Amino acid sequence: MPLWAVLVWLAVWQLAAWWVDAPILLVSPLTALKRLLELAFEAAFWRAVGFSVGRILLGFLLSALLGVALAAAAYRFRRVRELLMPLVAAVKAVPVASFVILVLLWVSSRDLSVVISLLIGFPVIYANVLAGLDSTDPRLIEMARVFRVPFRRQLGTVYLSQVAPFLRSGLGLAIGLCWKSGVAAEVIGIPDGTIGEKLYMAKIYLDTAGLFAWTFVIIVTAFVFERLFLRLLDWIAGRYA
Repeated sequence: MPLWAVLVWLAVWQLAAWWVDAPILLVSPLTALKRLLELAFEAAFWRAVGFSVGRILLGFLLSALLGVALAAAAYRFRRVRELLMPLVAAVKAVPVASFVILVLLWVSSRDLSVVISLLIGFPVIYANVLAGLDSTDPRLIEMARVFRVPFRRQLGTVYLSQVAPFLRSGLGLAIGLCWKSGVAAEVIGIPDGTIGEKLYMAKIYLDTAGLFAWTFVIIVTAFVFERLFLRLLDWIAGRYA
């Protein structure tokens, strides 16, 4: 991400804050940063970040595992693909708020972000991996069979090399969606000691600076983990492809 672009948008934010001239509606970047530094010295801040990060990442990892596994099954078996079509279409179409309300009937609010992140991330990863598998060059597969290349080797040299760009795109998109939907679920379910609860309380008490500070935490955390996962995927693809 270019530094100059970040600075330009920070300048736009600052100009907008001066123009509005109403901190309860829009605070300046420096005010939000000051509030963030105040929160960083509170133990509750780190507990909330740790809890939400753990739950949302767990949901993301589960969605990745489920998406890859079911995409492989759908690629291999036509009936599995047909069976999953209505489910994937429904999950993609249903709003997050509807999922949150339904899931709250079945699980506790503290586990809500795990389930919601799983549901929202799954169709993205599934669709991307399946598209990658479908685009695999059949001549490479046939050649591997003719020369009796072991299946384990085929996974790396044929399938992984073909699917990696699609998987990378799906994971990058899914982790962002998991963060947004996971935190949104926490705002609705309001489990104690979570980022979503802190956002909700900031709204209740008109703590606009706190609202921007917590939003900044979400953006930075999502960006960092997205970079880490994509770098890990690139390393795996380079190592085994």
